[in-house]
Amino acid sequence: MAYVPGVALLAALAVGCSADAGADASDADSKPGGPTVTAAPPGKYRTLPAPCRAVPANTLKDLLPGTAELSADQREKVFEGTASVTYDTDRKVGCTWKAETPDASRNLAIDFERVVSYDRAVSDDDRARDVYARKETAAGLSPSATPREDGGKGAGASTKAATPVGATATASPTGPEASDAAPETGSGSGDDLRPRVLDGLGDAAFLDDRPSREGTTAHSRTVSVVFRTSNVIVTVEYTEQPALVTEAPDSRELQEKAQALARKLAERLSE
Repeated sequence: MAYVPGVALLAALAVGCSADAGADASDADSKPGGPTVTAAPPGKYRTLPAPCRAVPANTLKDLLPGTAELSADQREKVFEGTASVTYDTDRKVGCTWKAETPDASRNLAIDFERVVSYDRAVSDDDRARDVYARKETAAGLSPSATPREDGGKGAGASTKAATPVGATATASPTGPEASDAAPETGSGSGDDLRPRVLDGLGDAAFLDDRPSREGTTAHSRTVSVVFRTSNVIVTVEYTEQPALVTEAPDSRELQEKAQALARKLAERLSE
């Protein structure tokens, strides 16, 4: 019986020490100036639009020549587009359309990517900015990027190589061979048709223009417009392939139409 009070006393002392330790820990955590991690703000966009319904029918009619001559059922089937295969429609969606005429074929593709940061200290917008920057670098448009073989460089950079002293300058190609070269500055208009950074489209944007040739009979050109708005990155790809080897795609027309569509998509996102 003499030991019972002692046991009770020890228990009371243990409880008291535990309580004091918890209070001290709580005080340490609540002291001003202590290390805290503030969660970065989420991105503006939580969902993505339905891609195959993102382009108005009138716009598709303009981008896909020849559809006006189709029957209503055939035109509707073309305008439905084909949705891209994706496993998370909240993160990435896309759609493609194709139209053929006796003169050429046109392909249109759009892609929406919603960037999400899994780092509490990094915002969705900052992560999207990094993703966009990598795309711009891959297009050869960042100051540190290596110029592409087809001449794609940063805005304002010359696409013509300097002629060594004493060497004879080679004439620029004309006809179908010209479609394999990077587009030049518009004659007399001051418009630059080369790959370049774009102003006034989303938070950041660039245009790429790539020629390609399949074998010896087919020439094609793909114009891409990529822009970022908050945590969403949108890509528009517009391709033309003339039926005749003597014909070359018109860079100016492809670029103007691709940019016009990109601006419509940017407006839709801001609604």
